[in-house]
Amino acid sequence: MDLSSIISIVGTGLVIIIGMFVASEGNLFMFVDAASIFIVIGGGVGAFFISYPLNKCKRFLSVLRVVCTSQELDVNEVRPVMVSFAEKARREGLLALEDDLHELDDDFLRKAIQLVVDGTDPELVEQIMRTELEQIDQRHGFGSGAMIHMAGIFPSLGMIGTLIGLIVMLAHLDDPDRIGPAMAVALITTFYGAVIANALLAPMGERLNTKNDEEILKKELMIEGVLAIQAGENPRIVEEKLKAFLPASKIAEEESRGV
Repeated sequence: MDLSSIISIVGTGLVIIIGMFVASEGNLFMFVDAASIFIVIGGGVGAFFISYPLNKCKRFLSVLRVVCTSQELDVNEVRPVMVSFAEKARREGLLALEDDLHELDDDFLRKAIQLVVDGTDPELVEQIMRTELEQIDQRHGFGSGAMIHMAGIFPSLGMIGTLIGLIVMLAHLDDPDRIGPAMAVALITTFYGAVIANALLAPMGERLNTKNDEEILKKELMIEGVLAIQAGENPRIVEEKLKAFLPASKIAEEESRGV
């Protein structure tokens, strides 16, 4: 579970709700309007299904889970794992790595090591793993792209609700009792659209982009490490190769500790 994502989402929601509570002097129900909810939420769901084929729409729930889940291995944790495999392969041979496959939580790394253990040609190993990496990037790109796309749609739906409310209001200027509810629809739909887009979907889309970048970097490190292990390179050389993938702050921290 990615606690930072969950805390950020919950915290943002609480800030907005507290602001609404203070502004309304405790009457949060003034921000609830059935017509506005129907226009924005219903319209958003409809627009989503229009934008994407059904098979991709089904994958969207799994994308939402990605935002709130942490990765099996952080990029900073991969290097020690790869160096330990390099040491074992150099000491006992590549076939000895098969004994440790069941301990790997990362399916990508497990598959790469299995290909090496099976004696697959290094060029074919790299080709297979990079093809899989491209597929992962495309899947993740759909999630972040869908979030950002919908973040652009919801404010438009809010504007549609505003226009509906204004039309109803102008049509009943002679009836003061109808002007208030119509104005509420006009303003609250804009509020809903802005909140959903800017406080939820857009940040989640950027979060997915960040996670995808981290995931791709981690997988690139794995590919480089596996190929180095297969080539029989010295574990120290493997470690130095993989260090280039780490953030500069992490490298500086290790150097300061003399690692």
